[in-house]
Amino acid sequence: MRYQPLGHTGIDVSIICLGTMTWGEQNTRQEGFDQMDHARENGVNFFDTAEMYPVDVRAETYGHTESIIGAWMSERACRKEIILASKVCGPGRHHVRDGDTRFDRKTIHEACEGSLGRLQTDYIDLYQLHWPDRGWTDFKSLGQTDYIEDVGANRDETIAALNELVQAGKIRSWGVSNESAWGLMDYIQRSDANLSPRPVGIQNAYSLLNRKFELALAEVAIRENVGLLAYAPIAAGVLTGKYLNDARPKGARNTLWPSNTRYFSEQSIAATRAYIELAAEIGIAPEVLAHAFVLNQKFLTASIVGATQIWHLDQAFAALDITLDKHSWDQIDALHRKFLVPAP
Repeated sequence: MRYQPLGHTGIDVSIICLGTMTWGEQNTRQEGFDQMDHARENGVNFFDTAEMYPVDVRAETYGHTESIIGAWMSERACRKEIILASKVCGPGRHHVRDGDTRFDRKTIHEACEGSLGRLQTDYIDLYQLHWPDRGWTDFKSLGQTDYIEDVGANRDETIAALNELVQAGKIRSWGVSNESAWGLMDYIQRSDANLSPRPVGIQNAYSLLNRKFELALAEVAIRENVGLLAYAPIAAGVLTGKYLNDARPKGARNTLWPSNTRYFSEQSIAATRAYIELAAEIGIAPEVLAHAFVLNQKFLTASIVGATQIWHLDQAFAALDITLDKHSWDQIDALHRKFLVPAP
């Protein structure tokens, strides 16, 4: 396992972060325990969760993933060994706090207290804003090209509330998720102006099928020391090839919830086939190639690997030993130019 600094916090995290959003829906409590045990045995010290998990998001399972993690840490008595990240959900989830999900002081404090209780801990290492609280471009968009009214909470109040949690020892640091370059820089500038702690991480989608992060955010991540926490490094399983030819494996995410079409455009399917062919030429599994691509980016802090089976984690661990030669990188770059961000 490799370890990297989490921004300016002085905290070192494993470059593979354990994603948890399937626990309590696709995975049972025991399967979540097994995954955490296996990850810990392989050097993973960084877990990512959220108050609204598991996915598929619904009122009946709200908070269940955090509760599973809390029970595991309590039984294993290992809280101090784990760097724990969670998230406060933003507007649009009406079953959470009766829809009171703006990033104002009241909401952020209430959400944090709820997560602390479910996680059975008195602090969270990294507390993230799950998506922007303002008018913003949603998933599947390459970026904002028209005026959208800023209708969210006052972001100075958001930062002040997070700073209060830092000062109280309830969180050690904070970050953003599903953010744009403008949004991240706005938080950085406001934090500096208010002499408050800056965000230390940005959790966005990043994979061979979605390199949108490189278009503007990568430079911000490098220059401002706010590294990427990459989710969906194998594009929700699509880069394994298991969905090709309209296959829908039993129990797979897109089989259960076919409305998630982010990675299923005609261009995405063509790109997936091309990357699978490249992996075969190199002599590795396509998901190992996909993981290795993400793990070798200079702007990366950690790659968030979610799994429904233990061997899925092992494929990510295998990528740690992969060194791609210049020819392979050149081929990846050529495919990127041919299939430019097919799944934003």
